[in-house]
Amino acid sequence: MNLPNTLTSIRIVLVPILVAVLLTRERIGIYVGTAIFSVAVLTDYLDGYLARRRGQVTRLGILLDPIADKLLTISALIALVELKTVPAWMVLIIVAREVIVTGLRNTAAMRGILIPASFLGKSKMVLQVVAIFLLLLGQQLNGLHMAGMVVLWLAVAVAIISALKYLDQFLRSIITS
Repeated sequence: MNLPNTLTSIRIVLVPILVAVLLTRERIGIYVGTAIFSVAVLTDYLDGYLARRRGQVTRLGILLDPIADKLLTISALIALVELKTVPAWMVLIIVAREVIVTGLRNTAAMRGILIPASFLGKSKMVLQVVAIFLLLLGQQLNGLHMAGMVVLWLAVAVAIISALKYLDQFLRSIITS
């Protein structure tokens, strides 16, 4: 296994550790959880960068990277619901969007149609990561919670808009093929 795929695998392994640490509900758990989340986000950046730079883009990496991203963000958001930091309905919208878009993209791929990740989809991911950081740190630093909620609202809005755009692109590709 090459280095980018190893980094992606590390991100997947960090997910249950992150959730376990966050759900200890100890003050130190929030800081350790934030550090684990930071390392996981760093592996996300590095695996893509290294794969492209070294010419080590593989089918396994193409498959695992988005799974690792979704596992990381969704798990962190669900932990934040359990910690009563965010409303469950907001996380449900994000999870539903992920399932719908993944289904659309996979259905299109089975028909030989590639629907690439969009700018809105990537923006949603960035907003989620920023919101999670702010909400985790907002557990101990009160001023950050409100900022985290504002960013999460933006992530939810972008999730809805991007899901509609993917649906439109899917329907157009099915009609024209």
